[in-house]
Amino acid sequence: MKEDREIYILDTSALLTYIEDEDGSDYVENLLIKAEKGDVLIYIAFISLTEVFYITTQEKDEAEAWRRINLIQSLAVRIVESDENLNLMAGKLKATNTISLADAYISAVCQEYAGILVHKDPHFEKMSPLIKGYKLPYKTV
Repeated sequence: MKEDREIYILDTSALLTYIEDEDGSDYVENLLIKAEKGDVLIYIAFISLTEVFYITTQEKDEAEAWRRINLIQSLAVRIVESDENLNLMAGKLKATNTISLADAYISAVCQEYAGILVHKDPHFEKMSPLIKGYKLPYKTV
């Protein structure tokens, strides 16, 4: 396996884009295929599982939430759990930016692994160049 692989971090919005086959899901799917082949690395912050679970439970039901969690866990991604370093990085990001705590953890993972954040959240754009990102198409109503 190559050590110079590109690293991507999937925000919760990217996961939901893929799962719900929204505009931009093909980009996420292509990354996942590359990760399966070992061409890129993909990380997901632990908090994104929490967000997918509660959003899906609220919008659909708990059975669907569990189905989605199982799907995510079956993908070629690495789930980054919380530790003291990540907690402090997220705390600093939360203190200095107008973002949610979940987005502070996702941003901390992005910084920790020097990855490209795949998202559709406009507030991440304001964090450039601190956070490198790839913006998926926003949802249209």
